[in-house]
Amino acid sequence: MEVLVAYDVATDDAAGRRRLHRVAKVCEAFGQRVQKSVFECVISDTELARLEARLGRLIDPSRDSLRVYRLREPRSSFTRILGVDVAHDIRDPLVL
Repeated sequence: MEVLVAYDVATDDAAGRRRLHRVAKVCEAFGQRVQKSVFECVISDTELARLEARLGRLIDPSRDSLRVYRLREPRSSFTRILGVDVAHDIRDPLVL
């Protein structure tokens, strides 16, 4: 399944900046950054549960916000991009 993860972490103190960095690192492990605090992920139900559990342990629910949206597939038929599209198709093979 394809999901979109968006977060807003309060960074007005050092602890918030650490949370922001940790949340980004977890999201990078599951998907591709498409904007500063937005990731597109192609994951299974099990991986989604692991992602949500890991992020749930990192955020401060009284100060931070985390949203996970399941994308309608095929995403290319339902997504409009205006401006620069720096992302690549996360379903394409990655050649190193």
